[in-house]
Amino acid sequence: MTDSPSPDESMSGIIVDGARQHVGSFRYLSADDSWEWSDSVARMHGYEPGTVTPTTELVLRHKHPDDKEYIAALLTSVRTAGEPFSSRHRIIDTRGNVRHVAVIGDRIVDEKGEVLGTSGFYLDLSDALEEGVRVAVDEAMSSLAGARAVIEQAKGALMLAYAIPADRAFELLTWRSQETNIKLRALAEQLVHEIASSSGLSGSNRSHFDHLFMTVHERVRPADPLPA
Repeated sequence: MTDSPSPDESMSGIIVDGARQHVGSFRYLSADDSWEWSDSVARMHGYEPGTVTPTTELVLRHKHPDDKEYIAALLTSVRTAGEPFSSRHRIIDTRGNVRHVAVIGDRIVDEKGEVLGTSGFYLDLSDALEEGVRVAVDEAMSSLAGARAVIEQAKGALMLAYAIPADRAFELLTWRSQETNIKLRALAEQLVHEIASSSGLSGSNRSHFDHLFMTVHERVRPADPLPA
């Protein structure tokens, strides 16, 4: 008889090709003013992966005119100070479509603590999840049982911190779990624990929450070994 998949195994199948396009990573290195985009981020901007090398000029070119001044100032701060940040703004892809995105970033440092640049995520808020993905999410959530409460709390924290809907918060949390190879429940538990013991959701302390979320996986304790 085949065992049923665990809740965490159920989670691994949620982010299918269509949903992956909603979340993508980026990296910026200040030494040579260079950018890297994941395939998903390239597609958000209207490019096929590997067909463009992002630059600061290109990044700014895709910002909505009404948001460009704010983003230019934010990029200057990020490039010079390397502080954690988050932003909701609009980008315009190569077809002229306006996309609403949330961008979350944290500093990259070397072994001496010197700031090398920043890395983080784009979260596309423009469209709802495809119905098939929505069904997969519902099915996976129904199998979580005891894990549901803490995951809902972590989702709620992300929704409040970044003013994003529930499905995008869940997608971001699940994608982060996959990217860091940390089980979803463990990641959610650590995030909720750290928020409860700090002022991580304070509006005046947003950069603290950005840093907390970007690094929370580093503080998840290794799982106990399975019984023999």
